[in-house]
Amino acid sequence: MAAMSLFSELRRRNVIKVALLYAVASWLLVWIISHMVSGLGLSSWVSDYILLLLAIGFPVALIFAWVYEITPEGLKKGIDVDQTQSIVYKTGQKLNAALAVLAVLGVAAVIGEKLLPEFEPPPPVVLEEIPLKPVFDFSAKAAVPREITSFNLPNGLEIIVWPDHDIPNVVMYNFVRAGGRDEYPGITGIAHFFEHMMFNGTESRAQGEFDEEMEAAGGANNAYTSNDLTVYMDWFPRSALETILELESDRLLNLAIDPDVVETERSTVYSERRLRIDNDNFGRLYEQVRATAYVAHPYQNPVIGWPSDIENWTQQDLEDFFKTYYAPNNLTMIFAGDVTPEEIYLLADQYLSPIPRQHPPPAITTVEPPQEGERRLLIETDAQTPLLHLAFHAGAEGEPETLHLELLLAILAEGASSRLHQALVEEEQLLLNIGAWQSGGFDPGVAYFAMTLPPGGDPAAVEARLLGMLEDPATEGVTAEELEKARNLRLASFWRSLQTIDGKASVLGNYEVFTGDYENLFAVPEQLAAVTAADLQAVAAEVFRRNNMTVGVLRAPLEGEGP
Repeated sequence: MAAMSLFSELRRRNVIKVALLYAVASWLLVWIISHMVSGLGLSSWVSDYILLLLAIGFPVALIFAWVYEITPEGLKKGIDVDQTQSIVYKTGQKLNAALAVLAVLGVAAVIGEKLLPEFEPPPPVVLEEIPLKPVFDFSAKAAVPREITSFNLPNGLEIIVWPDHDIPNVVMYNFVRAGGRDEYPGITGIAHFFEHMMFNGTESRAQGEFDEEMEAAGGANNAYTSNDLTVYMDWFPRSALETILELESDRLLNLAIDPDVVETERSTVYSERRLRIDNDNFGRLYEQVRATAYVAHPYQNPVIGWPSDIENWTQQDLEDFFKTYYAPNNLTMIFAGDVTPEEIYLLADQYLSPIPRQHPPPAITTVEPPQEGERRLLIETDAQTPLLHLAFHAGAEGEPETLHLELLLAILAEGASSRLHQALVEEEQLLLNIGAWQSGGFDPGVAYFAMTLPPGGDPAAVEARLLGMLEDPATEGVTAEELEKARNLRLASFWRSLQTIDGKASVLGNYEVFTGDYENLFAVPEQLAAVTAADLQAVAAEVFRRNNMTVGVLRAPLEGEGP
């Protein structure tokens, strides 16, 4: 009788239904987990762990069903519920429905397993079978993207288009072959001056309207002048393409060289010179070292110009320079971004073809004579930290030796792990910092070392130590590890520069202008692969000669010396 009474109470409290529901749900869950384990290649312990948890949970579920009851007021202990008010019958109906649903799902799973083909997971990937590659592949020339298109307008304007449709933006670079190299005494700085004037209005647009219209269309711009080029950059959404072409056409065709604006900009440039050169110790020394390193070539002149020349450009000087150097046959325009060559051609033909061709600029025939002895200069000024600069004559852009020197300079002075930084900055603490670069362009340039000494530092001692270290690559060469590191740095920089439409336009244009063929850009990996340690040793021996050296020192007067 007691057993019958217990069984009846178990039924009344839905304990038996909870047990059946738990058992069916657990079976279905185990079935699903087991197929996931086999199908996805998971570890078998996953299903074992789930089974253990379900076994532990079974008595817990039964005890819970016995002790507690669901009421309209929430969960209560069964002993606290008046049986006349109990809703266990309704709860039991809901459990019956849930049990029926789970039973149907279970039957469907079993039938489906019998009818459907057995799933066979793909074989696991064997990592040992994947060939490991070096950091970069130097084995062959990089493929030239087929989508790059170049053409010339009838007036000689060269245009290159590199479509990139990742984002609806476009960048335009206008390379003007006009820089400090194209100037002579009396007009130095005039190329840089036009970098300013090109934003100052045309015959149809007042001063400031160029930027206003560009910005209203979502665009932005900038420019720079070097020894060889003046480069204008425009960044804008695709929707502003025609606006930008019309603006560029207007200032190339109708630039207003207004005397009042000229005087305003002349003052602006002169103030820029005072800030960057006259009142900056680094700028002062750099200008003087270059002027001393070159005795004949226009590279001796500062890009910003000599003060007396800035003050004395004439209206005729400006008009002649603009007409000669801003002619379409002296320009190369690069478009990169969300454009097609066809639409660039149509818009360029409409807006840029009317600009008249001019006679080519005069050729620069001056060749810097070989240096035959050390050149030195000293600037004494109120300087807390002495500066030491060294310049060595080197090659032009695009020459094989220029790449060799670039790698050598990376080994010597690029980064905290470089030879010179480690020795002179970290270990011996003779310097606060050191940098090195080369400045070759259309004509041979220089390899340049710039150093800042700590207060009280001895430039002569640092020079002696530096020259000793520069003899090492010429006599002992560089290690294979150093060469590989320099290659990796250069190739990483190469690929990084091509990640954006701005980088694509800049690099593509520079290779086209300086080497005569933008496709040379894609030979960089192959060229880097071909460089040997012997190449670096040879260029070190050729460049780092004392009779090829110009030394500049800027320091405070020594005790007892005058200012």
